[in-house]
Amino acid sequence: MSAIRESIDLDCTPEEVFAYITTPSNLPEWQLSAVKAERLELGPVHPGSRVRVTRRIGTREVPMTVEFDALDPPHTWDLHGIEGPVRPRTHGSIEPLDEGRRCRVTIEVDFEGHGLGKVLVPLVVRPQVRKELPRDEALLKERLEGAGA
Repeated sequence: MSAIRESIDLDCTPEEVFAYITTPSNLPEWQLSAVKAERLELGPVHPGSRVRVTRRIGTREVPMTVEFDALDPPHTWDLHGIEGPVRPRTHGSIEPLDEGRRCRVTIEVDFEGHGLGKVLVPLVVRPQVRKELPRDEALLKERLEGAGA
């Protein structure tokens, strides 16, 4: 099955968006399924940084650990799940618009299931993410542009 991909235009600079998106503690503010996210080490996020994310999948809260593979500020980021029954592989890109005053954010995500996750991915996770990703991006827009946007 192919990855789930969504884009949204934001009235923010690529730098503002990249900084917000790649700060793990912001995850529950703009991703509906994220219950909490906590860094597993101190210091700035870098390739190899790990984050423990607890997500609501269906009616369950499922913890998972993800690791940043690549960060190219303010253009792209990649991460993948390294443990847990549902392991995401995410690629994000930020394209400057209007000479960098605005930008287009594109998020592409797919999943690998392990154990119970092999059942959860096609039956629960992918359908949930297909519905949630556009809402997540709308929430991202609201958070970054403010309620008056």
